[in-house]
Amino acid sequence: MPIPLFNSIASWFLKKRIHQIELFIKFPHEVQQEVLHGLLDEASQTHYGIQYDFKSIKDYTTFSKRIPLVRYEDIQNEIQLSRKGVQNIFWPGSIKWFAKSSGTTGAQSKFIPVSSASLENCHYKAGKDMLSLYFNNNSESQLLTGKCLRLGGSSDLYHNNSSYFGDLSAIIIDNLPFWAELSSTPSQKTALMPEWEAKMKAILKESMEEKVTSLAGVPSWMLVLLQQALSEAKKNHIHDLWPQAEVYFHGGVSFEPYREQYQQLFPKPNFKYYEIYNASEGFFAIQDQNDSSDLLLMLDYGIFYEFIPQEEWGEKQPKTLALWEVTLDQVYELVITTNGGLWRYRIGDTIRFTSLHPYRIRVSGRTKQFINVFGEELMVENAERALATTAADTGVQILDYTVGPIFMNGHEKGGHEWLIEFASTPCDLDHFAQILDRELQNLNSDYQAKRYKDITLLSPKIQVAPKGLFYQWLESKKKLGGQHKVPRLSNSRKYLDELLAHC
Repeated sequence: MPIPLFNSIASWFLKKRIHQIELFIKFPHEVQQEVLHGLLDEASQTHYGIQYDFKSIKDYTTFSKRIPLVRYEDIQNEIQLSRKGVQNIFWPGSIKWFAKSSGTTGAQSKFIPVSSASLENCHYKAGKDMLSLYFNNNSESQLLTGKCLRLGGSSDLYHNNSSYFGDLSAIIIDNLPFWAELSSTPSQKTALMPEWEAKMKAILKESMEEKVTSLAGVPSWMLVLLQQALSEAKKNHIHDLWPQAEVYFHGGVSFEPYREQYQQLFPKPNFKYYEIYNASEGFFAIQDQNDSSDLLLMLDYGIFYEFIPQEEWGEKQPKTLALWEVTLDQVYELVITTNGGLWRYRIGDTIRFTSLHPYRIRVSGRTKQFINVFGEELMVENAERALATTAADTGVQILDYTVGPIFMNGHEKGGHEWLIEFASTPCDLDHFAQILDRELQNLNSDYQAKRYKDITLLSPKIQVAPKGLFYQWLESKKKLGGQHKVPRLSNSRKYLDELLAHC
């Protein structure tokens, strides 16, 4: 079949899905309740279903009162049994795949169950929806006339008893349908190479001569790959290398610190950026508009959503809200029940709703990545936005960063210490710190109150990280590539002091 004809047929097929998306946009509460009852019915004969008598649960109130909220540590033993081949614990039948996830760098590894249902009806469905939404907004797209340059995790797949584990991206790539494999570069063999730097070279060798029309991957690691590609090809812009490239699908970390660098790599004004929100536990939201980074919450992936208000985070039994109870611009911790067998699972991410008709969100951070040592309640979202504005105002580019507290010592006041790796160091660090401080105060009233006349908090302290520091630190922990990331904010100095010791 000629490629242009294939592009036309495929784009028409993908657009048909838009009608189903419009259905859950129109009836979001009904769709979510249907998802909940479907999950309860499907898992009613599992160990978990029998223990909590899923069959007798008829409404959300009963569901939320009967089934406990859990974190990974609460179900770790059962997951270990499932990895050893014990069937029917959380989800019908045996779970073959487990996505290895460490969350923040240095944390204990987690093994998230990935059922066949979650692969097909969540992750792969989301991949198609990502294209459906893009084609719906860009009817002249020639995306499928070329290939998608994909950059997944650096982990191989490992066999353990009757199960396999590895990065979620490796599991997805290993199970891709043939048509998806044909439209991607590099090959599956290269994409699954375990050694990160060797894989980068192999990707470039395979992909430099391909017709790349889209890219997909984590911004921090994709940036490294693209810079190496330009260096090897002796080109100034990615469009000089892949002129048909039209969109970059990104997720995993905030795009804001990298936006300006990508705009320099892709100077064409019509180049698109589409954000996605996925994790080992599921695929949750997709950007559905060309010029907005708000994400449409996907309601028919076999995931039932709940939300814990910020004021409840410290409670032993926090109150949860269903979708129909949330309000705009409040920060919530995300709780999910999934067709992978996670029941009322606290994923650790925080979000806020930017729209209720339809339900659109932005990821604001993680419950464990914030600074509240002095009552300032500084969230990752505040830090990302303030840093992006400061970089733009001072004409610099941020490569990486982390922030930790400066604890009060005797009569000395506290503060925040920012370790930042710049592409080029600001001429005046004090001026940079002043603008950053101003932007943080504008974004966060609690921070502003603690900064008032330096009563509690002093102005931010900026430390310039040597070039390559964060990369070397991740390399020392064998955490290069994929979803591995530098923790941005912390209530302790653990990560900050480790990095400073590498300087």
